[in-house]
Amino acid sequence: MARDYKHEYESYHSKPEQIAKRSQRNQARAQVEKKVGKAAIAGKDVDHKTPLRKGGGNGAGNLKVKSVESNRGWRKGKKGYD
Repeated sequence: MARDYKHEYESYHSKPEQIAKRSQRNQARAQVEKKVGKAAIAGKDVDHKTPLRKGGGNGAGNLKVKSVESNRGWRKGKKGYD
């Protein structure tokens, strides 16, 4: 079954709360890029130490650069993640 991206966007990604979260993630990446340079974060993710969903923000002390595998490769219940 093919993934229906148009429906996915209309039903989830276009909602105001998702747009706000995406905006915060983009702002965090821009902040870190300005601080360490574009080359330092190429191919990497900017991670929030305290997640946005748990009240974390985009302050410099809450952001760190991580590899894509370690930032996106978590599974619920795995040790070190909640």
